[in-house]
Amino acid sequence: MLNRYPLWKNLLVLFVAALGMIYAAPNLYAPDPAVQISGQSGATVIDERVLGAVTRSLDEAGIEYFGAESDGNNALLRLTSAEHQLAAKEAIQKSLGDDFVVALNLAPTTPQWLRNFGAEPMKLGLDLAGGVHFLLEVDTVSAVAKRLESDVVEIKTALRKAKIRYQSVIQDDNNVVTLTFRSAEERDEASSELRSDFSSLRREAIDRDGSYILELRMSEQAIAEIEDYAVSQNLTTLRNRVNELGVSEPIVQRQGRNRVVVELPGVQDTAEAKRIIGKTANLEFRLEARPSELVTRKEAFSFRSELDQQRFGDAWLEKQLIISGDHVANAQSSFDSETSQPQVNITLDSSGGTKMHRATRNNVGRRMGVLFIEYKTRTDYVVNEAGEQVPVTSQVVERRIISLATIQSALGVQFRITGLDNVAEASELALLLRAGALAAPMYFVEERTIGPSLGAENIALGVKSVQIGLGLVLVFMLVFYKVFGLAANIALAMNMVIMLACMSILGATLTLPGIAGIVLTVGMAVDANVLIYSRIKEELANGASPQAAIHSGFERAFTTILDANLTTLIVAVILYAIGSGPVQGFAVTLSIGILTSMFTAIIGARAVVNLIYGGRRNLEKIWI
Repeated sequence: MLNRYPLWKNLLVLFVAALGMIYAAPNLYAPDPAVQISGQSGATVIDERVLGAVTRSLDEAGIEYFGAESDGNNALLRLTSAEHQLAAKEAIQKSLGDDFVVALNLAPTTPQWLRNFGAEPMKLGLDLAGGVHFLLEVDTVSAVAKRLESDVVEIKTALRKAKIRYQSVIQDDNNVVTLTFRSAEERDEASSELRSDFSSLRREAIDRDGSYILELRMSEQAIAEIEDYAVSQNLTTLRNRVNELGVSEPIVQRQGRNRVVVELPGVQDTAEAKRIIGKTANLEFRLEARPSELVTRKEAFSFRSELDQQRFGDAWLEKQLIISGDHVANAQSSFDSETSQPQVNITLDSSGGTKMHRATRNNVGRRMGVLFIEYKTRTDYVVNEAGEQVPVTSQVVERRIISLATIQSALGVQFRITGLDNVAEASELALLLRAGALAAPMYFVEERTIGPSLGAENIALGVKSVQIGLGLVLVFMLVFYKVFGLAANIALAMNMVIMLACMSILGATLTLPGIAGIVLTVGMAVDANVLIYSRIKEELANGASPQAAIHSGFERAFTTILDANLTTLIVAVILYAIGSGPVQGFAVTLSIGILTSMFTAIIGARAVVNLIYGGRRNLEKIWI
């Protein structure tokens, strides 16, 4: 019988419509302003004691909150007003200290029954929902000092190879290297030797108190190049870290000489984002110093694990590095097959592998230490003249041993490190190493939530354009196609719901250009129905019966609809592939809208028409 769907196809349409409503529904619930707390390390536990300290600090500050919750690794407190977020963050950070990360967030209000289905609200771009803004400053002074330290090591090696004697080589806090010689001849010979290989260092000969001194200073051009490289390398590393977090359409860009702006739209774990983005962590591999080693050539370090520190105390490592984390090409966390303890599998680049092999093949039986280096910001509170407590930040460097193991055989490009507290810490260390080491430490200068970049008025106009476009299309279809227009309108509403559901499920980010894509999809969705209904009118004009006209209209218009939508889909895919930011947002909504509109216009609309006209044997007239 014409124009009758089998039961399974009607059930399919109902199932898709119901599924779309479930996964689109979370977008109706606005999020709450919140503050999120996590530890500086992935191993830190947020227990009832920490949560109690947090709630007490908010009570003392007179800030209203509700829904305090913790899962062991993170705590989330919802606030009654977004205006209190910054004040709440400062009060909590002051009470917990620098061992915890406190970040601003937006907490979803999706009902639990929807979460049980895995339904989450659609991600919104910076131009629609805002997000989190971080301003970080790159410590370029440290980058220059680090480069100079490396040059000092090479200078000593070059002088020894040239058999030029020197009394001392000292690098001061002003990044001036002072070489002291016994005679002017040795000094002049050293200056000539260093001229070609260390052209970035300006040389100045000084006679002082019977000593012959050669002072080396970096040129302004060399300093500028090092600073530019440090900021550029940190930009690359930050982008890698943000990509590891899975944030959609982030903004990571340079600002001024030594600052970096990071903007994350709609990120739901800002505490983790802040910890990972701002963490300046690196590894150094050093041999354990022999007991007879000179004090000037070794350093004492404590263990990162309290248990190891109690068992072994401080350990002495050589000052000379084997390699640092800069040579890590890849890092993955896993478990030791023998002890089931977390570990990180390291893959070095070719240069790092060569240096590691050279150092370990001649030192089998000695122990090698893995030094974990963190640059942290410490906040102290001092009382000013007005009697108020004012936060004062300073930068500290922590160097602790995470592993001190005996070298069993020569190591190469691949090896593993152990001594980590838990799986979370191993995963975090692997992420930091995999994303790349920072060329210089970075510190948070500013953090705030940001509103829509294009303004509330433009957003309201964007939403209004969708409403106007949808309304005009609905009226047009009802006036020109009557009952069939009603079926098209039902299919159009179904298309909007399914499209939002698909974007939520896929994790697509909706931007203001994406709203333009939705407006375009509204017109394209009914365009297919217009083709079908025009074909039905032609069949009726040619003398076909109503049932035959309906059947022919849907069947014969399918090829035309498929060709038209396929070409548009190809263009949308190309836009997504070669575009960025707003262009990709437009392409995503357009692509999803094309696919959903084909389903609703061809199958959904026909299901409604079949329910109205299908199976009626003596059908003489249809309203179209």
